[in-house]
Amino acid sequence: MSARRPAPGSAGAGVGAEPSVVVAVGGSRGDELAADLRDAGALVRLVVEPGAPAAAAVDAMSGRAAAELLGELARADVLVLDADRRTLTAQLIATCDRFGSRIVALCAGAAERRLAAVFGLDACAADAVAADVLARGAAERGDGGPQERERGRLIAVWGAAGAPGRTTTAIELACELARDGRRVALVDADAHAPSIAMATGLADEGPGFAAACRQAERGTLTAAELTRIAAPLGPVEVLTGINRPGRWPELGHDRVQAALERCRDWADDIVVDVASSLERDEEIVSDLGGPRRNAATLATLASADLIVAVVAADPIGVARFVRAHADLRSVVGATPVKIVVNKARTGPVGLDARSQVRRTLERYTDAREVWFVPWDPKSADAAMLAAQPVAHVAGRSPLAGAVRRFVGEAIEPPVPVRGREGGRADRAHPSGDTHRRARGSSLLSRRRTRTA
Repeated sequence: MSARRPAPGSAGAGVGAEPSVVVAVGGSRGDELAADLRDAGALVRLVVEPGAPAAAAVDAMSGRAAAELLGELARADVLVLDADRRTLTAQLIATCDRFGSRIVALCAGAAERRLAAVFGLDACAADAVAADVLARGAAERGDGGPQERERGRLIAVWGAAGAPGRTTTAIELACELARDGRRVALVDADAHAPSIAMATGLADEGPGFAAACRQAERGTLTAAELTRIAAPLGPVEVLTGINRPGRWPELGHDRVQAALERCRDWADDIVVDVASSLERDEEIVSDLGGPRRNAATLATLASADLIVAVVAADPIGVARFVRAHADLRSVVGATPVKIVVNKARTGPVGLDARSQVRRTLERYTDAREVWFVPWDPKSADAAMLAAQPVAHVAGRSPLAGAVRRFVGEAIEPPVPVRGREGGRADRAHPSGDTHRRARGSSLLSRRRTRTA
């Protein structure tokens, strides 16, 4: 590891006021950038080869230069780094997070920009000038110190016993949220009847959410590892569920909470499909320290920022929801609950079905607003046949439109999209629609771009 100190006195004034920088850029470009940074008033603490910070993060005992580099990183505000898979690693990210040092990633191409996006870093051009680098570092630091970036929002999709459409709703919500370019994760945490993989045509023999839980328990779960074990569903990253219900002990309470908390640093929105049962079985077992069948559901609901409660639009489905609503409230406390009445139709309820369901829910629960998704068997069957989301096979169907309206009206304004030049924010939706959704609009009048 070759470390090159800046010339004595070259940093000059600005110590304590201007940002201090470690430059890990190769060749003469590193010296040129360091000189430009000094001219811009920054304190350049050290100039090293691009791979030196990653090597030092792995083993600080490998030599004096590695220990010296870690010491300078601990005192630096910004690390400017030539980004690639060799230089930008999970260990280095964790080390800089611990020191409160921000990373400005210089990316030469699309592959490097995607790698930076995996770690939640903003990408700069490889030939960025000192002013751009300092502006990016200042934006990340905020007002004079390390700043926590926006963490992902956790949305749990729950419904009472039966088949109200929890999984379908979770899949469609994730696809709709991803339309705006946010990084969206879809997690199957149903320990009774996991089905996201089967509904979307994904293999359920992979590591999935159970592997994420195991690694979270060991403290080795990183954003890069989540990307590795996730399965892509268009722009959505999917952590599939357990492939056999008998594996439910793998989804322990602490494991699930730790994994979901780590997911907040990986995605902007995390949509989690959970089972219906809210029973706490501590009183009916003798081993109070043993695993709990409903631990995954309870842990997810307790951690969620928003609950989407799905009701089947028939007398039995409504009755089951009303009876389970008090248990749901006891678990989630003051967490907002948005109610979606699925499969709305007149057949099982009679005339004016929506008004009847709405009045029942208002009378027996604390519901003030209710959203309806129509009975759309044609689109649902087409999606099941293709093993794809409805949004992908019938983007203009009544079902997809109702979900779009629900997201536009009921979901709180989302977290800002983190800059990901060349990343998922630039991908078009599979349907070809690249329009962005206006906040608060019903979205029913969306017009798709047509090409001649």
